Amino acid sequence: MPRPRVFSSFRLIAVAVVVVALALAGCTPSISVSIGSKHHKTHAKTTSKQHGKSHHKKPHHTTSHHTTSHHITSHHKTSHAKSKHHAKAHHHKAHHSSGGSGGGSADQLVIEPNAGFSTVYNLINHAKHSIEITMFEFADTTAEHDLGAAAKRGVDVRVILDQKETSTDMPAYDYFKSHGIKVVWSWSKYTYTHQKTLTFDNTTSIVETANLTANYYKTSRDFLVVDHNKADVAAIVKVFNADFAHHAITPPDGADLVWSPTDSQRQILGVINGAKKNLRIYSEEMGDSTVVDDLIAAAKRGVDVMVCGENLSGEYTSTFERMARYGVHIAYYSSSTGFYIHGKVVLADYGTKNARVFIGSENFSNTSLNENRELGLIIRTPSVMSGIVSVFGKDFANGKHTS
Repeated sequence: MPRPRVFSSFRLIAVAVVVVALALAGCTPSISVSIGSKHHKTHAKTTSKQHGKSHHKKPHHTTSHHTTSHHITSHHKTSHAKSKHHAKAHHHKAHHSSGGSGGGSADQLVIEPNAGFSTVYNLINHAKHSIEITMFEFADTTAEHDLGAAAKRGVDVRVILDQKETSTDMPAYDYFKSHGIKVVWSWSKYTYTHQKTLTFDNTTSIVETANLTANYYKTSRDFLVVDHNKADVAAIVKVFNADFAHHAITPPDGADLVWSPTDSQRQILGVINGAKKNLRIYSEEMGDSTVVDDLIAAAKRGVDVMVCGENLSGEYTSTFERMARYGVHIAYYSSSTGFYIHGKVVLADYGTKNARVFIGSENFSNTSLNENRELGLIIRTPSVMSGIVSVFGKDFANGKHTS
């Protein structure tokens, strides 16, 4: 065994003399000890080996825009999509101000495609005890490998994947099964399990509009909210446990939560119908007649209603034209390969004391609101709302407009 190094008596006396001399001269010596810290090493660029439609087929109004697999091409082959662990994040921190039952630390709004998914990867890599994931589509090999590493270091990792999206989800399912991760297919009680949520160590949840499908990260407008509210996280875990076991449950709303199929339509319509000044809406789908009628009613009563959505193959042309006739401002995108509105957002009365926002997995379709398992939240956090506004204007301006 090597001997420990020690100071000689002479060196100790010399140091003491120098310190005293500096003090007498009026100087305050500062002695700092630097302990070498190990930098956490994440994966370098990880190639997600999935060739899929470049964008966005919605199966039977499932509230999804894509049914891809790791290896099958529908429209055209894309290049390998590379997921970067440390992309420069475009996120906004905020405190819950929704009247919830405790919550603690700052929350984040993560805006895609600006930010990348480093927030997700970092939380996976730092989890110590448990990870619960409910995900409609999972085709991100970086996330898969990080979850495998988490399971290897003793984290209890459980995953629910949608039972009708096997063409996309089977490679991830097989990987999880072979790497110590507990994975199940979703309960057939729900038409689709379209929820997109991750929870870490019973303290933090990410509520997403995005699926974990890496080949769409660069082109989809999506939003992730990192939620630390204790009531929200507890409710999300409680519902996950029931859904994982295929047991019935009436989901608790925590402080901010919006669940399908129980109360999402009522809560989202409450945000729309309660608006007094303005509504800014991102919506991939516009297939629910009640939502359409209520947006028209809002415009009629003088609310400035702006909708930024998708209209692939002209699916919503007649609906958008009807809405525009009554004063709803419409901008949409329709490229199968380019920029795509996948976010689901209702921002009401921005710039007033009554401002609030819905963000979640729910689309404006009967299936999504009344038949699927979905999750969103309604919050009043100022920086979350300002973050949405920071990109909405440009997205609206760059879309095609219906008059």
